[in-house]
Amino acid sequence: MPEVQALVVGSLNMDLLLSVARPPAPGETLLAQRADLQPGGKGGNQAVAASRLGVLVRMVGRVGQDALGDGLLRALQAEGIDTADVLRTDEATGMASVSLTHGGENSIIVAQGANALLSAEDIARVPELRFRAKVVVAQLEVPIPTVAAALRRAKALGQATILNPAPAPADGLPGELLADADWIAPNEVEAYALTGEQSPERAAKALLAKGPRAVIITLGAKGALVATGEETRLIPAPKVEAVDTTGAGDTFLGALAYWVCRRGEDPFGAAALAVQAGALATTRRGAQAGMPTASQLRAAGADL
Repeated sequence: MPEVQALVVGSLNMDLLLSVARPPAPGETLLAQRADLQPGGKGGNQAVAASRLGVLVRMVGRVGQDALGDGLLRALQAEGIDTADVLRTDEATGMASVSLTHGGENSIIVAQGANALLSAEDIARVPELRFRAKVVVAQLEVPIPTVAAALRRAKALGQATILNPAPAPADGLPGELLADADWIAPNEVEAYALTGEQSPERAAKALLAKGPRAVIITLGAKGALVATGEETRLIPAPKVEAVDTTGAGDTFLGALAYWVCRRGEDPFGAAALAVQAGALATTRRGAQAGMPTASQLRAAGADL
């Protein structure tokens, strides 16, 4: 069995992407200029992003016994991702409705479907040989107890962990979840939701106090703020002509996973690569369709 470098525990959705001139007003029916059905979900997106950069990835998740589930599995396998630990269930496959404006901004509504059934017991049933990886990446489109079980098991095995706390729960995160995350990587809105701090610098400090070794807050076109116990640094993003920001954050997470697998646990270097990957992803339409390969990143000047 090949050595897996990244284990991604998380959601798998099929995305309905609707292109609109502007967001609809309350009660308004708005005609979309275009509609596309594309594979997505934060977990699936982050797995694809890491795989595109040359990382061997295994996915742990759930999809339905339906055509959408079949399509998601085929899409992951086409990217070289190991899906043997993606379980099938009678619940419908997760879906997301993504409204995309001409400026590249998006709003997303997610129906969890089968993702809501991924359990701590599912994590425990993955054989140790298949759970081992250099880094375990998780998000919050699956139940928090499941994510906690995954990070706890990873730490017991001495593996690096990255938590993307999205969507951020209104009642905060359990302390043990933050303690088991080596790196936590929210966006600016999520960082505020988790700490009540408007300033990214203060939010990062508040999150560091709860246990992670590094906090990496994505700031959109401004780049990312990286904070450790010793240093806080703003990593600027390259200027690009954004077409679609859907999946840019997940591309960022995949690049962080790549860095841990290939370069080690330097959050500043990881964020420098990740902002380049995330920016490049916005120049193409679609969450996974826009994710860059290693050769595309090198051509854009990235140091891989």
